[in-house]
Amino acid sequence: MADICIYNRYTKNQEIEKVYGEKAVELAYDSKLAKAIGPLVASRSLSRLYGSSQDTISSGKKVPKFIKKFNIKIDDYLPGSLEHEPIEKSYKTFNEFFIRKFKAGLRPFPSELDSMGAFAEARYFGHEAISESTTIPVKGKFLSAAQLLGNVKNAEVFEGGPLLLARLCPVDYHRYHYCDSGKTLEAYRVKGDFHSVNPLALKLKQNIFIKNERRISIIQTENFGKLAYIEVGATMVGKIIQSADESQRFERGQEKGYFLFGGSTVIVLGEPNAWKPSADILVNTKNSLETYVHLGDAIALKNNS
Repeated sequence: MADICIYNRYTKNQEIEKVYGEKAVELAYDSKLAKAIGPLVASRSLSRLYGSSQDTISSGKKVPKFIKKFNIKIDDYLPGSLEHEPIEKSYKTFNEFFIRKFKAGLRPFPSELDSMGAFAEARYFGHEAISESTTIPVKGKFLSAAQLLGNVKNAEVFEGGPLLLARLCPVDYHRYHYCDSGKTLEAYRVKGDFHSVNPLALKLKQNIFIKNERRISIIQTENFGKLAYIEVGATMVGKIIQSADESQRFERGQEKGYFLFGGSTVIVLGEPNAWKPSADILVNTKNSLETYVHLGDAIALKNNS
């Protein structure tokens, strides 16, 4: 399996990503058996079944080794429900660990209203304006608003607008947040498959983001106009959960929801010329590199012209 190289905004270096389930991804997408087992791997039933297995008490036993192997800074997070245990053993199940929360104040969002904070702790691609030449990854398939949203009427607002795509790995914080204050105009689900969003899978199967199951919210924000907020299911994602009451106003930095076990993706589309992704994200995207960004750190700027 080819190495996955990302740019770390904080070390200012390119780094090789440690991949959880590397052998399984390679078997499902880049082997002689791929055609035979690929549909099974991407099936709803297998993802839900495997996701449910992460709710068992026995699944919690693998948490300490997982933390050590992937160098997770566990002291940045709140402990699990087993309060009297050391933090690495405090999570009753693997899913409880998977949806762990950051300690209060650890990931602040920008106070400058024209600065958009990262809606997920993830690896980002960004485009100033999606068009017929826009592909993610660079060798992947063109992503149109209509295909992503599964709704031509909604897509008209976002065609030609900016795009941010955040890929979450199994090792990451798996809650996602609102990047600005506002209200939800519409929310719906597009049924689909549960393919891996690993870069290897994306290169070999180029239509994953428009084939996978998606949960979509059209939101009106105070500083960035209308946004399409798209949560993409992936292999072994048990569920996509909305923790916010979408009938109520939301605030900048507020948690919107979370993914149960599995690697996942959040895509945000904007109206044309409303905002622009950060310079480092744009440059790295042109060089086929994702940019690793912490939750809440600046990822885009409002266009005030």
